[in-house]
Amino acid sequence: MTKVKGLLETPLYVHDLDRSEQFYTGVFGLEVLFEDDRLRALGVGGKQVLLLFRAGGSTLPLSTPGGTIPDHDGHGPLHVAFSIGTEDLQDWENRLSRHNIAIESRVRWPRGGTSIYFRDPDNNSVELATPGTWSIY
Repeated sequence: MTKVKGLLETPLYVHDLDRSEQFYTGVFGLEVLFEDDRLRALGVGGKQVLLLFRAGGSTLPLSTPGGTIPDHDGHGPLHVAFSIGTEDLQDWENRLSRHNIAIESRVRWPRGGTSIYFRDPDNNSVELATPGTWSIY
């Protein structure tokens, strides 16, 4: 069976694109790959894309010169996790503190990893996870 090579895009649905872009570029240093009035595409680690869609802005199919993008949307607080090195956990905690972002929860996983959870401006749950959270990470 042919296998997928990875997870390319992760969407979050936000109410204020500019505010969310500032949050993810300012706190995480993500690069803006594309922007319009419907979405922001941010590069993550040179291999993945975080898509910030304006909530309710993608509920109709979108025709492009290359084809049609099906409709989609999300409601309520969603979740996204970023991988970080174990050695970088304290630096990330300090960085969050400098940005006045409260850590909501900390989990130590049976495989040895640690996750810290906090909220973005749209109340989405954001996780920073070190190796040992999953058997594949």
